[in-house]
Amino acid sequence: MTTTTDLTQLTGDYTLDVAHTRLGFVARHAMVTKVRGAFNEFEGTARIDGADPRNSSVNIVIKTASVDTRNEQRDGHLRTNDFFEVETYPEITFASTSVEQSDETTFQVTGDLTIKDVTKPVTFDLDFTGAATDPFGNQRVGFDGSLVINRKDWNVMWNAPLEAGGVLVSEKVTLEFEISAIKQA
Repeated sequence: MTTTTDLTQLTGDYTLDVAHTRLGFVARHAMVTKVRGAFNEFEGTARIDGADPRNSSVNIVIKTASVDTRNEQRDGHLRTNDFFEVETYPEITFASTSVEQSDETTFQVTGDLTIKDVTKPVTFDLDFTGAATDPFGNQRVGFDGSLVINRKDWNVMWNAPLEAGGVLVSEKVTLEFEISAIKQA
């Protein structure tokens, strides 16, 4: 595995490896615990310019119907008009607008996140976790990151009050990215 700070060797076009990438989320539930979930169907591409990261870019399309919290009843509710409205809004998208290198292995990514009918700019750190050539000859890169959003900013509004106070689902949701991407020939 390479964890060198010489990123010029990584320059190229990449495709997310869906089998080894997790695009997930965490939300507080009932004020006492957290529910974790992920999206199982997505695609994404990245352009890495190791010499000048400002020329790098990321584009991701997530299928909202693929939401998976390991609970079929909850997943069904998340697909309804209370949350993702998958029939009307089948995709969540992210398109970067800038990439800045913060330190040797951290990049600040800014872009447009679209959920339902709302597009808003977001900025988050993406940490380079390494590069390697796999047994099949593919050059891979890895990145991890997260972003806290307020789901109501994207019209994901449903909630229910709790008898003891508070609400069933937190407004703050942490989006989690564990990315493995393969360099295209």
